[in-house]
Amino acid sequence: MKEKIFSWIDNALPLAVELETELTKRPAISPDSGGEGELEKCVFLETWLKAQGLTQLERYDAPDEQAKGKVRPNLIATIPGETKNCLWIISHLDVVPPGELSLWDTGPWTAVEADGPPGCRIIGRGVEDNQQGLTSSVLAALALVKLGLQPHRTVKLLFAADEETGSALGIGWLLENHNHLFQKDDIALIPDSGDPQGETIEIAEKNLIWARFVTKGAQTHGSRPDLGINAHLAGADLALRLHYGLSEQFGERDSLFEPDYSTFQPTKQEANVPNINTIPGEDVFCMDMRVLPRYPINSVLAEIDRIIAETAAKHKVTINYSLAQSSESPATHAGAPLVQSLSAAIGAVYGVSTRPIGIGGGTVAAYLRRAGIDCAVWARLCDCAHQPNEYALLENILGDAKVMALLMLG
Repeated sequence: MKEKIFSWIDNALPLAVELETELTKRPAISPDSGGEGELEKCVFLETWLKAQGLTQLERYDAPDEQAKGKVRPNLIATIPGETKNCLWIISHLDVVPPGELSLWDTGPWTAVEADGPPGCRIIGRGVEDNQQGLTSSVLAALALVKLGLQPHRTVKLLFAADEETGSALGIGWLLENHNHLFQKDDIALIPDSGDPQGETIEIAEKNLIWARFVTKGAQTHGSRPDLGINAHLAGADLALRLHYGLSEQFGERDSLFEPDYSTFQPTKQEANVPNINTIPGEDVFCMDMRVLPRYPINSVLAEIDRIIAETAAKHKVTINYSLAQSSESPATHAGAPLVQSLSAAIGAVYGVSTRPIGIGGGTVAAYLRRAGIDCAVWARLCDCAHQPNEYALLENILGDAKVMALLMLG
């Protein structure tokens, strides 16, 4: 049976290239990043899947006034199994913008095949993140359907919206508005993080805090700081205090992660005054914080409040902050049946031994783990997501499909 599945997938390479090519033609960028959303891409995928034989399809559209069609679509394809317990394979439809176009050797929205090191590949925005996982999951499902094989668990392929900007209108919206779709004994594979050998299985994520800090003082002439309060100076002091103070307060290490410590990084600085000789009365900066799971977010926020109060009193300013994102999730146990089955399938296809890891980046797994669903995040990736000339190796698309097919069979 395994040989038949592998042979079908190998022979489906033209189908994989076709799907990658057509998906790349349809940019699916969040309105928050200047795009129209995923509707055009989702409509194409739904039609294409039906033509290929995956006919049990359901759309769940999250409302978004900014997006084309005023929706952010989430599409689910179902392949009934021997049991009603579900294996979810979750990929996302949205992609990030191409960035500086002069850095691309090809047009980002035209998928191009290329040979040579590091191997036969397809180039274009989104081909790896996350169309590789999407295409692999489709090939795996089609292999079973075309060969008349029934999966052990009912397979649910979820093509989700809004992952690149936080998943509030994707998996987050589904769990909030259609939580009947998910059961506690479901399991999920998210093919959205990995390494070039396929050796690492992500079972945990750092807690995530994205914060925006607004410091208000009093604007004045650059020559008369005594007549004002320098909000930029206070904001800079706050950024340093948060970075070093939080790093010290939450300084334990965990070898599951790389880096193995919590990170508290000042990032975006918003414009204040347009000229050099005016002392700004308002200053705004943001921080990206990735916190080891052992530290609850509330404990970090309490320390942030303490540092803010201290800094505001020192500089005689007012400081407020808001959270653009805040999420925490428990880890999936390294010995969970999902992790063990996935490890065995990876070994059977790629001949490598796997190891569990944690990551600092956020995936849809955090939402599902909070809902009590075991998740593993895995793919064999070249790790060129979000870069110019993003590419996916064709052998990875086919190999990952084989791993997924074995996982589907149980």
